[in-house]
Amino acid sequence: MVNTESWWVGVTRYQWLVLFVAWLGWVFDAMDATIYAIVLHPALRDLLQTSPATPVSAEQIGWYGGIIFSIFLIGWAVGGITFGILADRFGRTKVLIATILTYAVFTGAAALSQDWWQLAFYRFLTALGIGGEWAAGAAIVAEIWPEDKRAKAAGILQSAWAVGFFLAAACNLTLKETYGWRGLFLVGILPAFVALLVRRWVKEPERWTQAHERQIIPLSAIFKGDLRRATVAGSALAFVAVFGLWGSTNWAPTLVRELPDLKGQDPAVLTRYVSYAIMALNAGALFGYLGFGPLADRFGRRPVFALMCLGSFIMLPVTYLLPSTYAGVLMLLPVLGFFNNGIFSGFPIYLPELYPTALRATGAGFCFNAGRILASASPFLTGWLVTTLGTFGRAASTVALIYLLGLAVLLFAPETKGRPLPD
Repeated sequence: MVNTESWWVGVTRYQWLVLFVAWLGWVFDAMDATIYAIVLHPALRDLLQTSPATPVSAEQIGWYGGIIFSIFLIGWAVGGITFGILADRFGRTKVLIATILTYAVFTGAAALSQDWWQLAFYRFLTALGIGGEWAAGAAIVAEIWPEDKRAKAAGILQSAWAVGFFLAAACNLTLKETYGWRGLFLVGILPAFVALLVRRWVKEPERWTQAHERQIIPLSAIFKGDLRRATVAGSALAFVAVFGLWGSTNWAPTLVRELPDLKGQDPAVLTRYVSYAIMALNAGALFGYLGFGPLADRFGRRPVFALMCLGSFIMLPVTYLLPSTYAGVLMLLPVLGFFNNGIFSGFPIYLPELYPTALRATGAGFCFNAGRILASASPFLTGWLVTTLGTFGRAASTVALIYLLGLAVLLFAPETKGRPLPD
């Protein structure tokens, strides 16, 4: 007899509440992370302008934009690892509050930038909070939701990134023409209110409370015994995903601005085209985020990671090199988003399943973020490839080769499908 019972039956109101609060934190997390990609071109054009007679070139924007992207990723890695350790030591909710306040305040502070290096500094501080918020949020949802529904909850949690991208694009459409790129950064202060919801509604998971009373395990434990393989494989997979995203897909706004049929467009019109492109990309991403969990429950974590890597490897050059018109790019971006962004939904499912409770935020935070230190070279590499190969499309398509490494790593990664969350 076929079981027709809805998968969410049995989930308590409090479990939904925790998922909603963590989801909302990730929405603004994604919005703040995306704002820079959207305003990269106009912000650097203003900050690098030395005189009205000397226009800022695409090569300059690619170079300095790549440097700032790289600095941002380093901050994300440092914050993810550091706050992950703190979340295991002092509690998930306390760290969740601290990280949300951090990325909200410093996103707003970026509006004060008067030079490119000041913008880089504020983006580094913003990234500390964004990286740490992921580790705490993923751990708290994994520990509070029922075992058999955890993968689907993690998929819903990751869908917040697509919503955050949509929100950033909507702010770009409605606010940028009036308030400029500085106004968009000021909007990034809004997530601070989510911290109040966390403080009021969310308590520490019972799993963490019991584990914390027993012992505090050092970071080095994730490299010992069976956990070593999990840590290496998890970190390598996250490195591949981050390298591909920040080295290619997050340059989509700049790619759109460089399309031949959009040359000479009014800046306000161009802003709308960029926003629509971001929305198209993340419409596909939303399906990828929500689809990873059910697919992983049916086929396993490793096969779905492989699907996302293979799809990204194929779709990046197809999207960035084949179409020469805005309409062509707009049709392909949702498919790219499904694979290139959808892969990230696997990490809040897979990484918490690799570690016991006392090391869950530490291990997941380390894996998801350690690779960012190496991946921080990807935007810088893309900037260099732009100057070497001549276009953003060729540069981003070259970066797609990283997904072959992801397929190789999966041969050695442990499979966690059907296993209970380790205590």
